[in-house]
Amino acid sequence: MRFSFSEHKNIIHKFQKKYINFFLAALLLAVTTLTAGCGANSSTGENKKFEKYTEELFCREVSANTVSLHYTLRSPEDYGIQDGDPTFGTFDINADEILASSENMSEALEDFSYEKLDVRNQITYDILDHQQKMISKAADYILYEEPLGLVSGVQTQLPVVLSEFQFYDREDVDIYLKLLETVGEYFDSLIEFEQKKADAGLFMADFAADTVIEQCQAFLDMGDGNYLYSTFTDRIKDVEGLTEKEKSDYIQDNALAVNNYIFPAYEKLLSAIGDMKGRGRNEKGLVYLPEGKEYYELLVRQSTGSDRSVEEMEDLTRRQMTEDLEAMEQVLGITAGEAQEAAASMGEENAERILRILKEGITETFPEAPDTSLEVKYVQEEMEEHLSPAFYMIPAIDNTEENVIYINRAHMGNDLTLFTTLAHEGYPGHLYQTVYYESMDPDPIRSILDFGGYVEGWATYAEMGSYYLTPLSKEQATLLQKNSSIILGLYALADMGIHYEGWSRMDTVAFFANYGITDAEAVDRIYELIIGSPANYLKYYIGYVEFLELKKDWIEEKGEEFSQKEFHEAVLNVGPAPFDVVEDHMWEIIEED
Repeated sequence: MRFSFSEHKNIIHKFQKKYINFFLAALLLAVTTLTAGCGANSSTGENKKFEKYTEELFCREVSANTVSLHYTLRSPEDYGIQDGDPTFGTFDINADEILASSENMSEALEDFSYEKLDVRNQITYDILDHQQKMISKAADYILYEEPLGLVSGVQTQLPVVLSEFQFYDREDVDIYLKLLETVGEYFDSLIEFEQKKADAGLFMADFAADTVIEQCQAFLDMGDGNYLYSTFTDRIKDVEGLTEKEKSDYIQDNALAVNNYIFPAYEKLLSAIGDMKGRGRNEKGLVYLPEGKEYYELLVRQSTGSDRSVEEMEDLTRRQMTEDLEAMEQVLGITAGEAQEAAASMGEENAERILRILKEGITETFPEAPDTSLEVKYVQEEMEEHLSPAFYMIPAIDNTEENVIYINRAHMGNDLTLFTTLAHEGYPGHLYQTVYYESMDPDPIRSILDFGGYVEGWATYAEMGSYYLTPLSKEQATLLQKNSSIILGLYALADMGIHYEGWSRMDTVAFFANYGITDAEAVDRIYELIIGSPANYLKYYIGYVEFLELKKDWIEEKGEEFSQKEFHEAVLNVGPAPFDVVEDHMWEIIEED
């Protein structure tokens, strides 16, 4: 059974979100002197003092580039933020700036009395403390990062980000068109970064370069049918205050900008990667790079939010897989093949109906979420091969009523796949978790920090639970859910095996063969995907299992008084964070709320 995972897409690609915005924001903040503005409260109480600091940090962080600002806030003026010159940001970063930002944040945090903060501010404090430590450790590994990742790299994500850039008024349209003019500069910065990687012997493997080239070419091959034309037309027609003539002129301006700026930028990137192809010195896992093992350990911790060592994660994965196998063995009277046949004949359901079923099905075990709207869209056919099975577009924190889920129909093998994918992206997965948390009016800085292990782990936890909301029998659902969990566990073990243990292609083929997966071509594709996106599978699987471990702790503590809804409320109320922070605060957050 082929496992297809749905990749959660942050509105800013991972590299930019992890480094550029946050580091520059921290660097710009004075250690103890915070400027007025950004709606900051001048109260001298410790909580108000801390909230003033985090609000200033948020304002500077979110203003780092136009995409970050627009996707995070519909009305930045409400936060005292004025639009600057349109920009995507840059990849030009150095270690000294990173270390300085880490030291600034560390000193700023030391200025607050932790004991005088309330629970929510203590959680934010712990998260920022965690972030500054990760920042400091990451300073030595800037060139190890890969913004052209095979799963969610700039080359595939930029068009999606542009196509979902909302036009709330005429000014947004003007900003968007000016932003398109800077794509060339942004890609020049990206190419320069890749050249630095090549000079340092850290450029991608040839097969990865070929994939990036293919992805760029696929985008260019859409030509006049490119969705950057059609989506602009769809968005411009709903902008109030524009005459039909003005809308027509804007459509022509967009077409010219796509032709004059975006296509040439992609052509230049494609050519540059082609020229650099062959300069990658390593076709295998990160462990074969200088300090590659140490970098992978850091990457795993960043990706998962877990403080376990890689060896502990390997043990945790095997233990969970054993539990899943034992659960499958306890299902009597039905085979996995019969369960798959039942799934294949579930009956056709459209996405909107499935989402309604899921939303209704979780009411007994999950806290109530605010009402919101949702639009389901479908990936352009020409890009289906190069984009993930599905993704949820994170809404602006002051506009969570508008939500979009993209479905890649090429990856929807049957209605069960669509059902569980929509649970991952919708209810009770990404959409539900995002809208629920934002309804609690959290500190804005929390909404722009990236904790993939929590976010993707929660969505995977939601996906696995959704099997039991299908029309399948409990036995059929158990077999299929445990099977999916085991396969994802195999991918996680392969990720750690390749990048930490040093598995070769043949080692990987042999590993999967031990579990009955003998399609060498498919395993070869998995190997290359893992090489191109290290630690990607871990944020899904380890994040998922960390939630299961938290639930076990909750059950042990609560005993007969255990309530799934209460547990879910506790971890959701803590919000996206490293798992040790979730574990430390989930008990008290439920009492406070």
